[in-house]
Amino acid sequence: MTSHPPAPLDIYRMLEKSNCRRCQLPSCLAFAAAVVAGSKKPGDCPVLDRQTASQLQQSLQPRDERAPEQAEFIDHLERKVAAIDLAAKAQVIGGTYRDGVLTLNSLGKDFCVNRQGRLTSQCHIIPWVKAPLLSYITHPTHQNITGEWSLFRELKGGMEWQNLFTSRCENVLKGIADDHPDLFVDLIDLFMGQKTQAVGADVSLVLHPLPHFPLLISYQLADNDLESGLTLYFDRCCGENLHIKSIYTLCAGLVKMFAKIAQLHST
Repeated sequence: MTSHPPAPLDIYRMLEKSNCRRCQLPSCLAFAAAVVAGSKKPGDCPVLDRQTASQLQQSLQPRDERAPEQAEFIDHLERKVAAIDLAAKAQVIGGTYRDGVLTLNSLGKDFCVNRQGRLTSQCHIIPWVKAPLLSYITHPTHQNITGEWSLFRELKGGMEWQNLFTSRCENVLKGIADDHPDLFVDLIDLFMGQKTQAVGADVSLVLHPLPHFPLLISYQLADNDLESGLTLYFDRCCGENLHIKSIYTLCAGLVKMFAKIAQLHST
């Protein structure tokens, strides 16, 4: 196994490529993307031998390369979780509580947090998910979904992060969509995306990275002399349910994950 985490194509080459769908996904390509994304484990492929699956799982484990301040921030969030009444919090933020564990659904997958703030899941825990998810639990304010969409800059603190958000999130995702128009089909299949209709959009879908955190992707195809366009919208509640830095971190991580999925369409 390589010393670097495998890319989707590396995993795809190990598979039978029969598209048997026994992993509950439509193709081996989709399964390889899901493994890298963290929503599936190598062992979920019924054909992959156990030794290869085990070695692959080990190579996917995130190495602790966090900067000291990042590690300290995660520790800080875990301590804040430990001081929270998780049963009461679950009712407010759209989670469930049982036997000392708060469970939240992210992109169709369950993540569990215990009284010590430790995060576990049946799927691979993607590093960029951990801090936003713990931040969501510990955020001091909370609002239910409103159905009203806002631009990133309209959220609390959004103007300060707008340029970075545009360059590293919206522009990158637009480029991916331009090169891989079938990307949105994968997002629906893999991450419980919901098609919707948005004014002026050729393609639009809603994702739920967190229970009370709807994210709308609105994409317009190029038309004659007009370039394509992509805009991310957030339910008005998002600014009340997560700090703007965590919102940026969450979106930047999503875009990186989508880019890995798009690699599969280049073969």
